[in-house]
Amino acid sequence: MSDAKNSNPIALEIAEPSSLNEQAAAALIIAGALVAVADRRVSPVERDEVIRFIRDRGLAPHIVDDRLFAMFDELAERLEEPDFANVVIDTLRPVSNMPLSSHLMELSERVAAADEDVHPQEVQAIKLLRLLTLVLPRAKQVGPGAAGTLPKE
Repeated sequence: MSDAKNSNPIALEIAEPSSLNEQAAAALIIAGALVAVADRRVSPVERDEVIRFIRDRGLAPHIVDDRLFAMFDELAERLEEPDFANVVIDTLRPVSNMPLSSHLMELSERVAAADEDVHPQEVQAIKLLRLLTLVLPRAKQVGPGAAGTLPKE
C-alpha cells in the first residue's frame, strides 16, 4: 500500500468502502468519473451532474455532498493512473448483484452530455461501462446456503 493511501483517510475509505451503501455510491461515482475523464478534462459541470443525479434519485441520502464531491475528485484522479481499469472493476464488483446497471448507464450518458459536447472518448467509456455491467463477475453470496450448493451427480 502506498504512503499516499496511508496518509489520506478519504482515499482509503473510497478504495475500500465499508458498507454496501458506500460501495453503491462509489460505483455510481466511478461511472460518472470514467466518462468525465475520458476526454482528458473534467468539467465542473460533469462533476455536478454526477452529484445531482445521485441526489435526484435519492441513491445516497446518507452521504453529504462534500463527501460525494471528495469521492468524485479522488476517483477521477485514480482514473488518470495506468491501472484505471482495475480501479473501475474493483469499484463495480462489490455491487454487481445490485440493480444499478440502468442507473450507471443513464448517469454515464448524462455526464457525457453535461458539457454539451460528447467526445468520441466519452462514447467509448460508456461502451466500456455497458460491457462491464454485462460481464462483470457477480459478487459471491455469503451466508447460509451459499456454500456447498454444487449439483450432485
